[in-house]
Amino acid sequence: MSQISKPYSAILDFKSGIIKAFKRRVQVKLSGLREFFSDRKEVDQILSTGEDPIIYEYFEHSQPEVEGHINFGVTTIYPGKVGKEYHLTRGHYHAKENAAEVYIGITGEGIMIMQTKDEEVAHLPIRPGDVVYVPPFWAHRTVNVGKQKLSFFYAYPSDAGHDYEVIRQKGFAKLVIEEKGQPKVVDNPKFIKS
Repeated sequence: MSQISKPYSAILDFKSGIIKAFKRRVQVKLSGLREFFSDRKEVDQILSTGEDPIIYEYFEHSQPEVEGHINFGVTTIYPGKVGKEYHLTRGHYHAKENAAEVYIGITGEGIMIMQTKDEEVAHLPIRPGDVVYVPPFWAHRTVNVGKQKLSFFYAYPSDAGHDYEVIRQKGFAKLVIEEKGQPKVVDNPKFIKS
């Protein structure tokens, strides 16, 4: 018989957008996102100055990677742009493709870009109080389009895994850029169609 986990709780601070106490903290810097931003020359230009800013970080309550458990945590994307493109997460499909995910906006303003391998695309805002449901089989990426940090709570099956490689190779069909001082969702000219 497998070991049964014990119930526990964690405090989610809605004012600061952080989860107090966590099992894992991961910081993702610009150098780790070079292949995920559209303008790689701009990434290289920033990195050539010796700067390697943290673009986003997440604080997670990871569980055993077995069916029945749920990982949850908070991601914070810091404000800024690389060229015209707003700061973003890598984005991913789940390795276990039939896994869904839920996001709840806590602070800031963002846009979630989602797509299927059949190239169906959707995008939805994520702001404080917004609950975004990402169905199975949809890749998802979050973009901070505001001037403050974007924080959101997430939860997904702990055995779902992450497939970043498809996104690294093909990209997302849509980009979120600043145009005339406003965020705009546009076609990604570098997107590789199936």
